[in-house]
Amino acid sequence: MNADAGAPASSRHGLGWIVGLRLGRALRHRNYRLFFLGQGISLVGTWLTRFATVWMVYRLTHSGALLGLVAFCSQAPSSLFSPIAGVLVDRWNRHRTIVVMQVLAMLQSAALALFAFTGWMTVWHLMVLGAVQGVINAFDMPARQSFLGQMIEDRADLPNAIALNSSMVNGARLLGPVFAAVLVDLFGEGWCFAIDATSYIAVIVSLLLMTVPKRPAKPRSGHVWHEMAEGMRYVIREPTVRGVLLLLAATSVLGGAYTTLLPMIAGETLGGGPHTLGTLMASAGLGALVGALYLASRETVTGLPAVIGGLGFMVQMASTNTIIQTVVDPDMLGRVMSLYGMAFFGGMPVGAVIQGTLADAIGPQRTLLCMGGAVLACAAAYRFAMPHVAGPPALVADGEVAEAP
Repeated sequence: MNADAGAPASSRHGLGWIVGLRLGRALRHRNYRLFFLGQGISLVGTWLTRFATVWMVYRLTHSGALLGLVAFCSQAPSSLFSPIAGVLVDRWNRHRTIVVMQVLAMLQSAALALFAFTGWMTVWHLMVLGAVQGVINAFDMPARQSFLGQMIEDRADLPNAIALNSSMVNGARLLGPVFAAVLVDLFGEGWCFAIDATSYIAVIVSLLLMTVPKRPAKPRSGHVWHEMAEGMRYVIREPTVRGVLLLLAATSVLGGAYTTLLPMIAGETLGGGPHTLGTLMASAGLGALVGALYLASRETVTGLPAVIGGLGFMVQMASTNTIIQTVVDPDMLGRVMSLYGMAFFGGMPVGAVIQGTLADAIGPQRTLLCMGGAVLACAAAYRFAMPHVAGPPALVADGEVAEAP
């Protein structure tokens, strides 16, 4: 029986209003509303391209190793360039940087569409253009994540904004593959790339409509390499940040690239086609969306270190992001967020190659079983080491500094 079935209607409606307010309180801020709308449209297009890319590789090659190699090419540049990108993002105007990166990403998707429509597309095109997108992501990710603080006037709403971002990403991850499966089945992969290129217009317009207060520029006397090393030293001496980044890197290598094998699962294990792949990818997105909504309902970040090891990959990513953005000095944030990107993007290409090669040798199901067991082992090791790795950091709770239990 529903626990509140006997409650007055006004009470139930009041409860729903309170929950809705908690889930969307970051949307009170105009700049963030613009960003949320524009990015939400663009992300659906991003997932169209991701779906079309992996399906096209599988359709052309039926090779797990080449699926892994294409994933490596699209993700490795993000890891390679992230440290220096973080230093430059801390020096540059973050708002302008994001606009430029979105324009470049739109051109990259347009190039994919051109090759697909003309019939010139090969696996090599997918590798090269994927690498171009990886370089763009290396600059876009730290700029976009560190820009959140400038869009949110009340820092107490920052954890909610990060969680809503995750909800937006995973909502697109749920819808995008479903639309992509229909498009690929009826019209081919080219239309996925073309729609993705068009969808960038929404986020570019939303960024240009923002009124962004200028961030006071601190004089930079050090060399780029010196500042990059400074960011790394900062992470090394902060046990909480160091611990969550190490766990994210390990999880990324062992479990983050599981989507690389989904075309093989759909085509060989289940004997299906684009619709089967769309169902598998959308199912993963649904689970991640549930986790993101859980984080959005939280009012503080206090206690997040205790749940990272026991929740899914998406919740781990969003929790790590929230902790970093809460405890790290704003002048250091771009550099630390670039290391967050390095931990995430650096692990996935390595994992993609390992899993793709293993899948050709022992099958995709056994590969996923081995990787899942390894992820659980890492989570258990982190959980037992946590009292030594992650002491009680000062976290922001309702606008105040509080000690985590």
